[in-house]
Amino acid sequence: MINKNNKTSLTELSSYKKLQAHYHNVRPLHMRRLFSVDSQRAKKFTVEHEGLRLDYSKNRMSHNTLPLLCNLAREVNLESWRERLFSGDKINNTEGRAVLHTALRNCSNTPILVDGNDVMPQINASIDKMEQFSHKVRTGDWAGYSNKKITDIINIGVGGSDLGPKMVYEALKPYRQKGLTVHFISNVDGAHIDETLEKLNPETTLLIISSKTFTTQETLTNAHIARDWFLQSAQNEAHIAKHFVAVSTNKTEVRRFGIDLDNMFEIWDWVGGRYSLWSAIGLSVVLSVGMKNFKKMLSGAHSMDQHFKDAPLEQNMPVILGLLGVWYNNFFNAESHGIFPYDHYLRSLPLYLEQADMESNGKSVDRHGRKVNYATGPIIWGTSGINGQHAFYQSIHQGTKMIPADFIVSMLTHSVHQEQHDIMFSNALAQTEALMRGRTLDETYADVMMSNPPVQNIEERIHHMVFEGNHPTNTLLIDKLTPRSLGMLIALYEHKIFVQGIIWNLNSYDQWGVELGKQLTHRILQDIEQPHTVTSHDGSTNAMINYYHNILKKEAKKEEEVTA
Repeated sequence: MINKNNKTSLTELSSYKKLQAHYHNVRPLHMRRLFSVDSQRAKKFTVEHEGLRLDYSKNRMSHNTLPLLCNLAREVNLESWRERLFSGDKINNTEGRAVLHTALRNCSNTPILVDGNDVMPQINASIDKMEQFSHKVRTGDWAGYSNKKITDIINIGVGGSDLGPKMVYEALKPYRQKGLTVHFISNVDGAHIDETLEKLNPETTLLIISSKTFTTQETLTNAHIARDWFLQSAQNEAHIAKHFVAVSTNKTEVRRFGIDLDNMFEIWDWVGGRYSLWSAIGLSVVLSVGMKNFKKMLSGAHSMDQHFKDAPLEQNMPVILGLLGVWYNNFFNAESHGIFPYDHYLRSLPLYLEQADMESNGKSVDRHGRKVNYATGPIIWGTSGINGQHAFYQSIHQGTKMIPADFIVSMLTHSVHQEQHDIMFSNALAQTEALMRGRTLDETYADVMMSNPPVQNIEERIHHMVFEGNHPTNTLLIDKLTPRSLGMLIALYEHKIFVQGIIWNLNSYDQWGVELGKQLTHRILQDIEQPHTVTSHDGSTNAMINYYHNILKKEAKKEEEVTA
């Protein structure tokens, strides 16, 4: 039974109403003006933590904005919820689960209790098992059925079992072991797995099947195709033990697939899929970069955890990012938020954060089961910054939508091409400056008059060249992209998501919205496998299923005629 009594809506809180009044005072202000009257603005609106620097001065805020937002955070008891998150309380109320991805990187090893039991011994045992296994594979002590060294690893998973490990694998390219390549298969489209398998040797390939339940349709479909591919070469099912491992909780299904339970790596129900890369779901990363570097990533995340736990709200990096997101989402009616990394190795970070954020806070019902009357999670999107500049930045600069954005830039590069890095760094700062300052009509006219060659028909074109500016951005500067700094960066965004979920009174750790599609997929698949005309769905879906039937029949007839 849902308890809907005595629960005040976000918009009825006194701190929210004060922010509404404050918004009307701030809305007409231009950031260019704010910078001109306060020479210390950048210093005041910058926070650092161990080589990670957040400059949030290019936001549409006065010196009163953050204190008012922090008052909102306190009125919704953010600090109490934060304590519950770290202590193992079952804050995932719809599934009755604790939310303990932070325990997976608890480098201080302080006890964390779930149902009265300390989970740290299980976590440490899993880390030890991953370390021992990865050492054997990386050194060649673990060989394939024909005694050849493993050269390729395939990670088969979907969602959090794919996006997180893949993003980290790309980000840590400078730390990978040579001669060992990881491939990621998530798409149930057969073209994806075919493209991967056709270039690999089964004798030197290790496959990781990542599925918490070991029943996920997309993952298991791909896993069985890979199994058949392998057995065409190996012939003997006993050889599966040397080439397949599982990351799962379901021993029965893992054993039924043919994987030795000694090669099963456990995860727990208090680890959500989109927060699971710190667990054995990250096994492909451990195999690639080694446990030493994986532990550095864990330590970086743990460092951000401690900062999030201990820093005052007004100086707390995840809190500041989260509250600024609420500021734009709920008061400026911004519907999306851009993530633009100026680092090639972070090119998949926006994809990873799309799931982490939108699957967490893309909800219209609060944790008490009530329909919300305010905006919740924004659309998260983005790509590498340089590509974005030549694609969609036009809309951010001169379009009609407000699109707050995070610019993520590494100070030091792993590349030997320093001049190129200087160009990239300059581009990142130029974009944030341009988005903030804009260019007035007079400034545009002056620039055009000084151009060589001169611009023709200037009076007809001048207004197309004016930039309004006043577009908000955050800039995250990373000293250098390392396993430790990557861990801090990912944990920063995890906690930002948590902060916003608390403000919006959401359960950020369930995902019931994906379930209906799974159920209907099963029904439609059954209909496709039947020869009769389908009438059990809506008119559009019925028509497309039946059209699909007809196409398959025509194709089958063509093949019969060819072989006749």
